[in-house]
Amino acid sequence: MKNDQLITRRRVLLAGAAAAGALGTAGVFLWGEDGKPPGAAAPAAGARAHRLPLKPTAYRLQPLTGYGPPQAAPGRTPVRHEPLLRMTGRGRTMVLTFDDGPDPRYTPGILDTLAHYDVRAMFFVCGEMAADNQELLGRMADEGHIVGNHTWSHPLLTRLTRRRIRSEMTRTSDVIEEGYGERPRWFRAPYGAWNRAAFQIGAELGMEPMAWTVDTLDWTTPGTRTIVGRVEKGAAPGVVVLSHDAGGDRSQSVRALRAYLPQLLDSGYHLTVPRRPYA
Repeated sequence: MKNDQLITRRRVLLAGAAAAGALGTAGVFLWGEDGKPPGAAAPAAGARAHRLPLKPTAYRLQPLTGYGPPQAAPGRTPVRHEPLLRMTGRGRTMVLTFDDGPDPRYTPGILDTLAHYDVRAMFFVCGEMAADNQELLGRMADEGHIVGNHTWSHPLLTRLTRRRIRSEMTRTSDVIEEGYGERPRWFRAPYGAWNRAAFQIGAELGMEPMAWTVDTLDWTTPGTRTIVGRVEKGAAPGVVVLSHDAGGDRSQSVRALRAYLPQLLDSGYHLTVPRRPYA
């Protein structure tokens, strides 16, 4: 009974982030500021940041497949042919995403920083990590973050059978539901390696594919200053930032977030999470 009450409470907290919005086009997704649905006006670039450049980033995922229109009936998750790369909306909005966790050595530090600045982010978790760190999934739910599916063991999906891809995704969704209180509605392919089967199976499981616009390359441990510099140079309306909270020594990623997050906020950026159009 206690667990059911906890899950119900978390679902209430997540209702705003998961509410349906207008239909997004391929390559972009929708956002809502302070839990409100996006307006119908066209995206506005906003004034130039006071301290950070707003030029387009050079770090952009190159999808492995071509673009095609959604192939799904209204009200269902579409089968896309490329992942969503950026967001659209009014003002200077960005999304921070963290892959491969949760890791009890680094994820709490990231969550602490996000909580300090009252910022929501997305965590694309691996099932084998999430299974042993359910309490961190619970904290993400309680603090309003979105948890996405990053497969069970972080394999290269393009080398797997459809059956194995489905297993990787389904097992992870099951673990997320257990600890987070709701099945994931977003997924990200490891290494950015997408194929037709991944898009189809993800859609069948009710998930939208999300990629990224700015890659911090923090997994190479290039140094805290380098990571901070990549985020600052790539900052622009609508970008999705890729970082990691597991998969190796992520202490640089934790320190970098503490440095660039307040700078982004001081420069007028709104760090938010997306709203699913097919909830």
